[in-house]
Amino acid sequence: MAKKMFDIKLENYKPLREIVFEALREGIISGELKPGERLMEVQLAEEMGVSRTPVREALRKLELEGFVVMVPRKGVYVAGISTKDISEVFEIRSALEALAASLAAERITDDEIEELERLLLKINECIKNHDLDGLVSVDTAFHDIVYKASRNERLVQIVSNLREQIQRFRKTSLSSPGRIRHTVEEHKKIVDAIASRDAALAHELAQEHVENAENQILEAVRCKQNKDEKL
Repeated sequence: MAKKMFDIKLENYKPLREIVFEALREGIISGELKPGERLMEVQLAEEMGVSRTPVREALRKLELEGFVVMVPRKGVYVAGISTKDISEVFEIRSALEALAASLAAERITDDEIEELERLLLKINECIKNHDLDGLVSVDTAFHDIVYKASRNERLVQIVSNLREQIQRFRKTSLSSPGRIRHTVEEHKKIVDAIASRDAALAHELAQEHVENAENQILEAVRCKQNKDEKL
């Protein structure tokens, strides 16, 4: 495993194992730790300046959440992304996003609509500056406002529980050729529908948006699998 720089704050009030867990999870979600990459306790402990115990505990929790796999007598590896994983997460996300958008069309405030419109401008700035990390951050904020505008706390909580899985796929989707341009167009249509208080159209467009993202990721994963099989 190549040298990594993990930004962990040891003065944090959280248990050390939780701090290590969050740092490793973020590394996986961001793509800094690649699928199939081996994670070694000793090396991780040295890089983070902690003992092996919190690293071991963090790896166990990552395994439970599906971010790593433990192979007997071989070690711990970053879990790959299967088409089944993608389909399962996006089936749930599609239903939640569509529901959130339709509810938002009925309950959103004028200030929240203005914020969505400001984020559309920020998305264009990120594209102009070729800032993929910034784009992912703004895209996340965009969807968070739609969730909040639904005024359904249970929906927001369910989405929060899926956040890490969604984030892992978001960067893959947005980095696919041509996807960014379509994403901007889809976001604009969703905002227009919500601002027009058209719940049915907002529901339809949000569902279509998520399905398009899923198809883009599935295509990328299949292409990679085909390349790997030819090697």
